[in-house]
Amino acid sequence: MATPIRILHFADVHIGMERYGRVDPTTGINSRVMDYLRRLSDLVDFAIEHEVDMAIFAGDAYKTRNPNSTYRREFSWRIKKLADHGIPVVMVPGNHDLPPQKERASTIELFETLQVPNVYVLDQDVGVTIIETRHGPVQIAPAPYPYTSELTSREAFRAASLEALDHYYTEFMGILIRDMAQQVRQRPEIPAVLVGHFSVEGAMFGSERSVMVGRDVLVPRSVVVDEAWDYVALGHIHKHQDLNPQRHPPVVYSGSLSRVDFGEEKEPKGWVLAQVSKGHTTYEFIPHYHYPARRFLTIECDCRSAPDPMEAILKRIRQRQDAGSVEGAIVRVRLKLRADQEAHISDRRIRAALQGAFYVAGVRREVEQHTRSRLGAVDLEKMTPLELLARYLDRLEGLSKEEKQALLADAKTIIENAGQ
Repeated sequence: MATPIRILHFADVHIGMERYGRVDPTTGINSRVMDYLRRLSDLVDFAIEHEVDMAIFAGDAYKTRNPNSTYRREFSWRIKKLADHGIPVVMVPGNHDLPPQKERASTIELFETLQVPNVYVLDQDVGVTIIETRHGPVQIAPAPYPYTSELTSREAFRAASLEALDHYYTEFMGILIRDMAQQVRQRPEIPAVLVGHFSVEGAMFGSERSVMVGRDVLVPRSVVVDEAWDYVALGHIHKHQDLNPQRHPPVVYSGSLSRVDFGEEKEPKGWVLAQVSKGHTTYEFIPHYHYPARRFLTIECDCRSAPDPMEAILKRIRQRQDAGSVEGAIVRVRLKLRADQEAHISDRRIRAALQGAFYVAGVRREVEQHTRSRLGAVDLEKMTPLELLARYLDRLEGLSKEEKQALLADAKTIIENAGQ
């Protein structure tokens, strides 16, 4: 039996996420961005020291489509370090890598433009590509996030409903992936890997909804669960998961390298090391090598029955500190209080007690009052602006479904342009 090809699979690096950080005086870079860069360095060191045969990046290098020069530099030299050590690096664009118009360059196209040896930037126009590794060739089938702007600019689709566009995207991706499956079947002796950046039906979302603005491209699970593939390496969804567990082929989201916000507080973060052979693949999730992902911590305290609410809060913080949870973490405090207790709470004392935390994200007070929220009993803190707008529009009378969808589409465009 041929030696398995060791493939390191990662995605959703999102360099440029600055929330919960401050400028690092040593580097001049936001401290949260340095978290993401250290995680990428950790992955690179792991790949080199464990002599992997190939690295696959399944999209979304940066937070925005127009990262600054410093972020491009920091990402690029780490990828080149992999390539310089003889590790072929396969990259497919994610939705955050794509420009608003197809004619403009993507954020990762630089490697192709400069013809960096051992780095392969592949899109759907390239088709199946055979890449040589130390232990033999691999067929790579790229299925990046589609250029949705190209479709919506066509005359035939300018007046199309959002449902019609969704149907077209699904159909387009299905045809693309099935055609590549037929191509790899023509070389049955060479292992084949599908690399994609999209959502698969049935996948569990993390909190990337706060990063992925608005609508999405959804591919049926039946399209990717095909024995033509020996491994399916996916990006776009931040939660690590296998959509075809204990079966062939593994259909795996590596998940993001770092936690974006408190919605990912309890999610493991890392990359995947797959041992790929024709007809048989095993893999393991690697949370870190030397540098674990920054922890997020929520400290909750229901003080409503406490005779001294401030002391109850400080006691809860001491408990979490003694457990080692506070040190180096991004921390938020959520309190439940009676109306008569609120005046006795000192945010200053709470923040002072959280000494050792990387960042204190805030102290939220939920004061017991008999009021009714117009948006219903939901956790508004976890909702994106578009989700909040959608809930608001659902409660407005006189708006048709089409009008609501049009308003949401316009809002999405405004938010995307603001982030560029």
